[in-house]
Amino acid sequence: MVLVRTRFQPLGAVPSHRITCRCPHPPAGDGAYVLYWMTANRRSSWNFALERALHWAAELKRPLLVFEALRLDYPWASARLHRFVIDGMADQARDFAQAGIRYLPYVEPSPGAARGLLAALAREACVVIGDDAPVSFLPRMMAAAAVGMPVRFETVDSNGLLPLSLIATPPPSAHVFRRFLQRTLPPLLGAFPHPAPLAQVALPPLRRLPAGLSRQWPAAAQGLLAGVPTALAGLAIDHSVQPGALRGGSLAGGRVLSRFLAQCLERYAESRNDIDDGAASGLSPYLHFGHLSAHQAVAGVLTRAAWSPSALSASTSGSRSGWWGVDPSSEAFLDQLVTWRELGYAFAQLRPDHETYESLPAWARATMDTHAGDRRAFCYDLPAFAAGATHDPLWNAAQAQLRRDGVMHNYLRMLWGKKILEWSASPRHALAIMSELNNRYALDGRDPNSSSGISWCLGRFDRPWAPERPIFGRIRYMSSDSTRRKLHLASYLARYAP
Repeated sequence: MVLVRTRFQPLGAVPSHRITCRCPHPPAGDGAYVLYWMTANRRSSWNFALERALHWAAELKRPLLVFEALRLDYPWASARLHRFVIDGMADQARDFAQAGIRYLPYVEPSPGAARGLLAALAREACVVIGDDAPVSFLPRMMAAAAVGMPVRFETVDSNGLLPLSLIATPPPSAHVFRRFLQRTLPPLLGAFPHPAPLAQVALPPLRRLPAGLSRQWPAAAQGLLAGVPTALAGLAIDHSVQPGALRGGSLAGGRVLSRFLAQCLERYAESRNDIDDGAASGLSPYLHFGHLSAHQAVAGVLTRAAWSPSALSASTSGSRSGWWGVDPSSEAFLDQLVTWRELGYAFAQLRPDHETYESLPAWARATMDTHAGDRRAFCYDLPAFAAGATHDPLWNAAQAQLRRDGVMHNYLRMLWGKKILEWSASPRHALAIMSELNNRYALDGRDPNSSSGISWCLGRFDRPWAPERPIFGRIRYMSSDSTRRKLHLASYLARYAP
């Protein structure tokens, strides 16, 4: 089979429908380097944007400068999120140094200190390459950067198997989107990004940065990259949200993927909802921060299954199993990774308001609004929810896991969201509380996939359910009691809600 390109190809190898030219200037002939501004795809492999930058550098016979920044004023900036991103920077520093490519990891030391850095780097560049991802504030940042950019500026989509430019309308459900994928994906499965692009080119070295730049914007100190606690403690971010046990970066993400493929994948279909010793992948934080590529995960699954394109089903019925032509557990995981994850990205791409109440389906808003005044047996505010101070030990345990570790089992996160709807003053309040808690604490928060998971609790990508209930109306209902009966939770509750 051909899952990835077997050799590095010349300029133009990155599929054109993944490239958006935001400033169509010709390459600056007197530029000192090609600049790759790394924001969403924070990795040195399986990365179409990095490939595009390498292509330009090889074509223009210029060095490549990779610039990755971390500001202090991004939404929900905290020690937890900073640490995870900086772990990735340490991996990048090692990988690019080994390849002889200049890498500038910049961690803003004080609010506003990064202002002007991108512009200073762009003035000396031949071409600027950026990441194109509908994640949090990144689309607005790319649009702002394009205004007045003095050189050619391209952004590249390396989000998933389906290029987002191929989607014309926001998909209303997983079934509709799955049918679209089954019609569209087959010819794209031979165009994966290269697993080791840095080994494919020899570029001239960039011996120094523009004059004065290193003094005004020095690279992140080694202590910060190495994880010295005092180095992080001095930054003006939320230190009440501390790092959890998970380490960030492409190296850690690769280990998590390898463990999942070796130990969990074969029982994923039947055990993914088990809480203790379950088969959940644990990949979502690494996918969110771009430390791991969805292409890499798909390639791992298909390689393990000895898959070939001839195994694909000709059916485009939208069935959730059988299309890939692999074992049931691999089918189930690919449906989560490709269908559900990319459904969230597709919706976010075409609905910039995807985090708002108004973006929910009309039927869902109507039924919730009809029942907005229903009496709540329990009603909590944001501080009570954040502290896990409800009457329900299972909900409190799920919130404790999120608050302490930055992750939550996916099945429990569905229950977690449903109960917030049931115990909030209104459905609008419920959405605001879910978004705040998820984005503040979760390592995979602020992501189209987690946003679609939250809004699924309020009817997104779902259908009306009977019977009509108080508060929920026709929204799908879940209860803690049924969850306790379905799952083995004794050790989970002992760990997170003693």
